[in-house]
Amino acid sequence: MRITLTYISVILLWSTTPLAIKWSGEGPGFLFGVTSRMSIGMVCVLLALTLTRQHLAWHRKACLTYIAVAIQIYGSMLAVYWAAQFIPSGWISVIFGLTPLLTALLAAIFLEEKSLTLGKLLSYILGVSGLVIMFGSALQLGLNAVLGISGVLVSSLLQSFSSVWIKRIAAKLPALSQVTGGLLLALPAYLLTWGIIDGHWPTSLTTSSLASIIYLGVIATSIGFVLYYYLLTHLPATRVALISLVSPPLALILGHLVNQELLTIKVVIGTLFILSALIMHEFFDRLTPIKLRLK
Repeated sequence: MRITLTYISVILLWSTTPLAIKWSGEGPGFLFGVTSRMSIGMVCVLLALTLTRQHLAWHRKACLTYIAVAIQIYGSMLAVYWAAQFIPSGWISVIFGLTPLLTALLAAIFLEEKSLTLGKLLSYILGVSGLVIMFGSALQLGLNAVLGISGVLVSSLLQSFSSVWIKRIAAKLPALSQVTGGLLLALPAYLLTWGIIDGHWPTSLTTSSLASIIYLGVIATSIGFVLYYYLLTHLPATRVALISLVSPPLALILGHLVNQELLTIKVVIGTLFILSALIMHEFFDRLTPIKLRLK
């Protein structure tokens, strides 16, 4: 029962985070939204580190890992917060669903994987096709929507690069230590970015913005991270990966019902293509032994 409740909780977190990101930047601006979230998250993880009596390691591999995590926390999150200004929140979850495909592709390049299966090749084709359809829908909404999709793609790419680099470093640090070390590097960068570009306390902070910032800082950044790694410890990775199949449709529906976001037939078709790509990426090769080897 505990595993089931945790699994459902992570699905709900991944489904609601895009809408919370969008709301947190409405009024105070996206820079204040993400900087305040990370500030709250920093306090939470430091408290968790103290309560669990864990200590940060500072050897070479640990420091490199913190830098890799900071790329994800600063670069990836900054890009997705910026993009959230231009596109519906549900789109963020759908496009970010391409992250497992991007990660696998980067792993083949930088981790020197020698084989690429037929299923993975077909999944890339499906994923790109879905993305092209999403771009077609964005063109109808204007240049800003195209910029928004591009921003989420940059965010996904940075997260994938960060994940592959962490795996290549192989420091084997506890998850809480990784996110704490990454935040220690990323938070000053956020504060500096906000200070240079904005630097003003928001004149208007709506209830929804404030609630979203607190939710993202306390729940999504700290508790959500712990729950996710708890699942990875107790379940096969393939079952955990299914979360990325369930959360995009839920995020689309939530954005449409709660935030009155546009849900066109092209968006639905593009979403189906991307979800099909993820399913094929995870399961096709278990159904067929056919493989293509790229030397």
